[in-house]
Amino acid sequence: MTELTLPFILKLIVNIISISILCYGCYHRLNKNYNVAGSFLLFGVGIFIITNLLHGVDMSMEFAFGLFAVFTMLRYRTDAISIKEMTYLFLVTAIALLTAVSSLRIPELLMLNGLICLIAFIVDTRFLRSRYLVQRLSYERIENIKPENRARLLEDLRNRTGLNVIDTDIIHIDFLKDTAEINVKYLPSSPADQAGEFAAKTSTEVV
Repeated sequence: MTELTLPFILKLIVNIISISILCYGCYHRLNKNYNVAGSFLLFGVGIFIITNLLHGVDMSMEFAFGLFAVFTMLRYRTDAISIKEMTYLFLVTAIALLTAVSSLRIPELLMLNGLICLIAFIVDTRFLRSRYLVQRLSYERIENIKPENRARLLEDLRNRTGLNVIDTDIIHIDFLKDTAEINVKYLPSSPADQAGEFAAKTSTEVV
């Protein structure tokens, strides 16, 4: 495609609307991260435009996903992103590629993209998500990580963090520094109490 045609413009609009719903109606609704949501939207629009400009009539879906892999290595290879954000990135790419190279009609594209957004919305609802939040900490009272001192460990974490700590998992023990890396599983005090709120309250090291 080397010129702006009506089908291209219509597909571009469908792509922007679909990715906007996915990024802002699903991802941003719970994560409140404008930068990531905006980056996903721009990434999806870029993938759509480049795929339309480069692909021919006989272009395969394998080539399109190969193009996505190149972009991923160039842009995201040095950035650590979570599994959830990587999943949304894949969905954004899937919508962009599907809209760009699919031979489906516009109503069919809207229905299929809407189904993807609906599934993401349902999976990310409060009813299907874990009611526990997890925070990784560096803990220095090494004697408390013994199995017989588990109750003391939980009580110490509750007192020092102010969180309703339910459980902990030991990730790594450093006997040279007398510290342990642990995952703290806790119940949020309110729906607005997210992992980012705890990170603002304290650092990832409990001393």
